[in-house]
Amino acid sequence: MNKMTLHDIDVNGKRVLMRVDFNVPLDGQRVTDDTRIKAALPSIEYVLSHGGSLVLMSHLGRPKGKVVEKLRLAPVAARLQELLNRPVLALPDCIGTVIDEQVRSLGRGSVCLLENLRFHPEEEKNDPAFARALANLGEVYCNDAFGTAHRAHASTAGICEYLPSCAGFLMEREINFLGQLLTEPGHPFVAILGGAKVADKIAILSNLLGHVDRFLIGGGMAFTFLHLQGHNIGRSLLDPDLENARRFLDEASRLGKQVLLPVDVVVAPEIGPDVPTRIVPVNEIPNDMMGLDVGPATVVAFAAAIDDAKTILWNGPMGVFENPLFATGTHALAHAVASCDALTVLGGGDTAAAAEQMGVADRMTHISTGGGASLEFLEGRELPGLAVIPERSTVSATEASA
Repeated sequence: MNKMTLHDIDVNGKRVLMRVDFNVPLDGQRVTDDTRIKAALPSIEYVLSHGGSLVLMSHLGRPKGKVVEKLRLAPVAARLQELLNRPVLALPDCIGTVIDEQVRSLGRGSVCLLENLRFHPEEEKNDPAFARALANLGEVYCNDAFGTAHRAHASTAGICEYLPSCAGFLMEREINFLGQLLTEPGHPFVAILGGAKVADKIAILSNLLGHVDRFLIGGGMAFTFLHLQGHNIGRSLLDPDLENARRFLDEASRLGKQVLLPVDVVVAPEIGPDVPTRIVPVNEIPNDMMGLDVGPATVVAFAAAIDDAKTILWNGPMGVFENPLFATGTHALAHAVASCDALTVLGGGDTAAAAEQMGVADRMTHISTGGGASLEFLEGRELPGLAVIPERSTVSATEASA
């Protein structure tokens, strides 16, 4: 990545306004998964150890421009304070005279966290006045929130009009790993794609055609492809946009790319905690059943297909893995990927959750913190929050920190 990063800016004695992605799950006042908070620690600790003070800002949930008490960031500030082992001041808002005064009184090595940005409707509207008000709180802006980089919001895009800007280390790491998949992947390059709908993944499937050697397709989206191959899929998911799915299969065949689909599936009459299940070949799915996970023969076939891989991208579960009855395929594949001698990159969301559940997350090369952002990047789309960060070659470090 050739964007300006924290390494290119002198933060000594400066107030650094940093956009982070602290959109984490809460149980009342307790953070139940602090993965995203920990992911931001390298950038946070760099600023503090280099003589800067930090004004952190994030959103939490979808308050739709209104104050929602259960979506306040105080529990997040408390968890960050534990991780940093230093005080973290949780502020009651993100703009206003009182906030200005509190922020300007920060000394070197001090940290504060602004209140939920999305309590203000102007944030998601990328309102220039709101962006300027946020910018007034800092002297340097750092975007380390890859999970929101695909959003053109005031705190991710508009703010760069008013402050010297750079990317944080998490953002840099994400772009370097994801970018490598599109520029110089090791071969064989295998993409494992799951999830519910073809429509959600068709853009990434198409964009990866020129890079990937083998596609392994599971999850609900697999049944649309199985339908196109003439299989009866019973009551399984069928995407109405058959033409795009057919076009992908045709193009993959023309380019000599392998597309592997399930050979057996776990079926049930419905998704439920105690429903009867059975494993059937894909050509024997009963009319009154739906496929909800890949079967054991499919896991064996998929594991064999990734055994010699040099690069693996995995995005999307193999079944309805939130239900233990339909989680076996996803969990087995997680172990298979973790055992490979390959560069392994996992998309965020459900894929990351599966890796965490199975205790194999630390055996993956990189797990993205941004599901939507990673998808859009791999689709070949420009990320607004990244596009506004200046290139390293066009701005000198002196200019950036001036």
